[in-house]
Amino acid sequence: IHHADKLTVPELMAALRDLVGRSRSGRLRVSEMTDSTVTITNLGDRGVDVVNGVIYPPQVALVGVGRIALRPAVVDGAIAARRQVTLTLAADHRSSDGQRGARLLNTVARLLEEPENL
Repeated sequence: IHHADKLTVPELMAALRDLVGRSRSGRLRVSEMTDSTVTITNLGDRGVDVVNGVIYPPQVALVGVGRIALRPAVVDGAIAARRQVTLTLAADHRSSDGQRGARLLNTVARLLEEPENL
């Protein structure tokens, strides 16, 4: 989805529905398959804990999202069950570096923790 950062959440969801529908019916535009992209793949809804993505050109990065599961976490000095998800990043270092990748993952994590800040 081009310029996704400039869309509202409802606009982004409408664009995503359109893209998925055209992708499933084999009607993607050439520009949607040739421009550099960061792909997000969510296999968590299929029960997968960790996604180790493989970049396929023209992708420059792939963010993998695993399933949300109760896991132990330290909260106020005590161990408690918390809902957690594993995010992974595969990136082409010819186009970016690990520092930018870390910032991207931190931003995604913050948005998942506080979706009201979208």
